[in-house]
Amino acid sequence: MTNLLTPGQTPDGPATAPTSPLQAPTVEAPSRRNLLRVAGIGGLVAAGALMGTQSAAAGTPAAAAPSGVLPMKKDEPDDEVLVATSVAQLVGWKAKKIDDGTVVQLLGHATPGDGAARLVRYDAKSEAAANGGTVLAPKDLGAAGRGRWHTLHTGTADFRWFGLFGKDTPADDALDALVNDPTVSRIEAHSDLNFVRRHRFTRSHLELDFGGHTMTTEGIEKAGQDDPFAAVLFFRGTVTDDVRTNKLTAVMPELRDDFEVADSSQYAVGEWYALEVNALAGKWERELQLQVQVTQIVDATHVRVNYLNGWELAAGRTLTWTKVEPVQQVHVRNLSFVGVAGGDQYTGSHPLAFEYAVSCDVENVHGVATFWPLVMRRWSTFFTTSRCSLANPASITWGGAGYLTQQIYCLYGHVSDCHTSNCRHLNDWTASAYGLVENCHGDGDDQGPFVTHGQYEHDLTYVGNSGLMTFANSGAAWGSSAKRITVSKHVCSWFVARVKVTDLTLEDVQVIRKEGLAGSGMLWVNADGVQLRGCQADDTLIVSQASSRSKRPNVIEGSRFNVLPGTPITQATVTNPVHLVRTTLNGLEGASFAGSGPVVLDQCTLEAAEGKGTVTASGDLTIRGGVVRNVAVVAAGAAEQTIRVGDGARLEGSPAGGTFLSRAKADKPVTWNLDGARSTAPTGDTGHVKLDAGMNRWSAVGSTFTGGRLQLADGAFGTGSYLLHSGNVESGVQRVAIPSDGPTVSTTGTLVV
Repeated sequence: MTNLLTPGQTPDGPATAPTSPLQAPTVEAPSRRNLLRVAGIGGLVAAGALMGTQSAAAGTPAAAAPSGVLPMKKDEPDDEVLVATSVAQLVGWKAKKIDDGTVVQLLGHATPGDGAARLVRYDAKSEAAANGGTVLAPKDLGAAGRGRWHTLHTGTADFRWFGLFGKDTPADDALDALVNDPTVSRIEAHSDLNFVRRHRFTRSHLELDFGGHTMTTEGIEKAGQDDPFAAVLFFRGTVTDDVRTNKLTAVMPELRDDFEVADSSQYAVGEWYALEVNALAGKWERELQLQVQVTQIVDATHVRVNYLNGWELAAGRTLTWTKVEPVQQVHVRNLSFVGVAGGDQYTGSHPLAFEYAVSCDVENVHGVATFWPLVMRRWSTFFTTSRCSLANPASITWGGAGYLTQQIYCLYGHVSDCHTSNCRHLNDWTASAYGLVENCHGDGDDQGPFVTHGQYEHDLTYVGNSGLMTFANSGAAWGSSAKRITVSKHVCSWFVARVKVTDLTLEDVQVIRKEGLAGSGMLWVNADGVQLRGCQADDTLIVSQASSRSKRPNVIEGSRFNVLPGTPITQATVTNPVHLVRTTLNGLEGASFAGSGPVVLDQCTLEAAEGKGTVTASGDLTIRGGVVRNVAVVAAGAAEQTIRVGDGARLEGSPAGGTFLSRAKADKPVTWNLDGARSTAPTGDTGHVKLDAGMNRWSAVGSTFTGGRLQLADGAFGTGSYLLHSGNVESGVQRVAIPSDGPTVSTTGTLVV
């Protein structure tokens, strides 16, 4: 094995000893025979480090010439690798004495072992701009001279090469030099860094790993007005001037990926386009605005893209295809970011933004006091944002400010394991599709960690998160629409999807009351294909209807809700049927099913405190099985309606007004159908039914009435009415009024005990 030589030695024996321990050894100028053999690279760093240590021990001045060589065996060429202890020493060498191709082991930036060690090679013809890190110029060359030291690397670069060991010196020039160097594929930081500029890059295939260190922006330049992309790091693809438009000659069905074009020969597989449809009535109301890739030329007028269209597009709508060259595979990891305290849209700061980007991931980035979103994305496809957090941003009231991440026109995104504290939103999908959010949590969540904007988002899934949630709630100018959103295993203080949210699915969603937060404990959904399973709300359930697009039923199953006094469970806007199955509604004081659409209660529990419970129905109401406890059911429709109670349904306890079944007004016909019902009155003053006016069609068959009063007055069974009360059991019932049998009245066959 070749031995390492101490300073002052030669391959043939000891050199002349220094006259003093502090005197530098005598060395020659760089050898002309300096080509680095590939076989020698492996042990070079260790050799250089050892020589640097020994040189320091021998008292070698920092500005001295190289002090060690790596000798070859006697039968090999006498190639040399020179050593410089610092950048100052390296650039201090006379350029005219340095041979082209000379390779030097640089032991550090200022001192050996400071972390900036690397190999550099001299290119005598290079006129590259010196940047203080990857390109170094000898001091004696002047600005126009040829000859540069170029860092040799395998693609991984380091801010320490530029003498950056903290945030005292801005790191902007170093960042520009590294990102714009196509030979660099990974950039590492090993200290805190400060940036004073807002950078825009267009390159791809790059990883930036900040090693958990802190990025600050003390003294950063001002941003433009309302510019959430004025990040420290903004990666943006190129938008070309290649724009094609075509009108659809036929309907474009939803969930199709073969799009009509004017001439498919203008497209090629693999190309990327910003694809959008013309706006509807709202200013920004578009069903389609996404970055897609062509995957197949189907025929002369159709191309396939990597996206199943989420909304049907009518014939005559205009599609615009803008060719883009996205940035790809840019990843940012392991960063702590501290923004400007009290910053605004001009002075505030945030670390990351992506636009026209593909497969650009962000991982383990943690922010404090940002203004715009910690991670801002627009026109992005295929990405992950994981293990990130944001606490106490500069603003939570300015529109678009104080988010952990906002995604606009984004496709196939995955946000996971993120957390916010006292922020506006953790995750915002705007005009985005096929996104997944999981295991993300927001505390101090009054502003709503999880939102969609309402610009026709679709096929979004949330799993195992916590924090206030509201969908499609930003206003009509965006369309107020979303479709096929699924939320599973979620805990929040407020859940609202009251506008045109179609086919919403909630599973095991718990809405809890939070002291001091108005509206907390409320779950509010749109009766357009909504389905809830295993959900709970501390204060109230509200079902309204703003759209009617779905083909699936509205079903609430296996759930429990407390209802605030005087609250309509289904609002007057609901015309679609709503089914509640094995669901409990507590606190029904002055509650109502106010919509005209049918409501079906299947094996449900409706209950209130004794003497206080009332629920009015404006449309058809069916109670199959289950129990109605201390609750009066009151028919109050503005049109003809039917009240059905059967399949073992039990009416029991003490309802408000003292009667289980009654009507609020007498101007419209009401059909009453009791089949296998069980009504039990606790006292003789409690009524099973009280009908004394209006047109009523009463049919009670196979039902049981125990105790209490039965009041079916003559005045309730005039023209157009009928009364069938047969095959029942009345036990201890007081008949206050029942018409005599006749052509439209039959009371025979009832067992009275």
